[in-house]
Amino acid sequence: MQGSIVSKEDWSLHQQGQEDQRRHDQKIQQAVKDRLPELITEESVIMSDGKKVVKIPVRSLDEYKIRYDHSKKKHIGQGNGESEAGDIIARSKESGRQAGSDPGEDYVEAEVSIEEIETALFSQLELPDFKQKEEVEATKEGIQFTDIRTKGLTGNIDKKKTMMTAFKRNAMNGESGFHPILPEDIRYKTWTESKEKESKAAVIAMMDTSGSMGMFEKYIARSFFFWLVKFLKLHYAHVEIRFISHHTEAKEVEEETFFTKGESGGTICSSAYRKALEIVESDYPIERYNIYAFHISDGDNLTSDNERCLPLIKKLAAHCNMFGYGEVSQYHRQSSLMSVFTKSEQEDIRTFVVRRKTEVLDALKYFLSKKSRA
Repeated sequence: MQGSIVSKEDWSLHQQGQEDQRRHDQKIQQAVKDRLPELITEESVIMSDGKKVVKIPVRSLDEYKIRYDHSKKKHIGQGNGESEAGDIIARSKESGRQAGSDPGEDYVEAEVSIEEIETALFSQLELPDFKQKEEVEATKEGIQFTDIRTKGLTGNIDKKKTMMTAFKRNAMNGESGFHPILPEDIRYKTWTESKEKESKAAVIAMMDTSGSMGMFEKYIARSFFFWLVKFLKLHYAHVEIRFISHHTEAKEVEEETFFTKGESGGTICSSAYRKALEIVESDYPIERYNIYAFHISDGDNLTSDNERCLPLIKKLAAHCNMFGYGEVSQYHRQSSLMSVFTKSEQEDIRTFVVRRKTEVLDALKYFLSKKSRA
């Protein structure tokens, strides 16, 4: 009788590829998180159309390594005879340093999409103090006519119902031929006034484009607003963004102009705050809108203008859920304009100083959080 062999196959080996892919994806996500401060100010990202990818170094997956077991017979050139069982036989990958005995770490370049960077960044952000506004009457465009009545406004006459009423009256009276429509035949469309909760937001973006804003300062400002605009458009369905650029004068501009056009000349920041107030007071009543204002500058304001700024800052902040002022300063000095914001002493004003490119992330997280962090 021929013997039989019973064997058990390890099916986990068939899933090794999927497991390796999962681990690799986790490493990429962790690498994006670790390098996020650098990635969001990477020029290739800021200047992209949103569809490009960037490359970042990611630790490669662990591969099989030869382990030395001293219980086995040693071969010529195998080692110095001092290794223990389980020691990893590997070369150090340290460069520019003396030869070492520790194994190195292998890195590979992984392609990361803009969407992956957005996911990592936006998960940490939200508009502070965002709330449902008070109930308001529906606009005429949103009216739904729900009933027909004998009294109403001339502009709401229902012609079809009026004609049908006249025809029925003539038929009941046995009359034929054309007869004029009587006042009692006229029917009016009516509606029931409805009220709804509003969750709209208005954001005023102000950028200093004066001559004192050098290449570094302008790049930081554009990087901050680049991610702010992307975040708002992706996460808030009903948000209106208005763009103001200023030097000695402020003007409202289109989004493309805001990010591309350069200026020169002196700096009068009060012009930006005055323009922002005009926009808010004319178009965005606080009863219906969550209002936010952001201003990025180097703080190099005309000294005589600082006194004009203080009442405007307080007035604008009174309209806003939050007013954020970001100052770009590489030299660790506090400007006179920052002193004005400090004097305002209002809880709904937040200030932040950006000294390095990597601090743009800190600024975004500081302004776009539920509570201000020290």
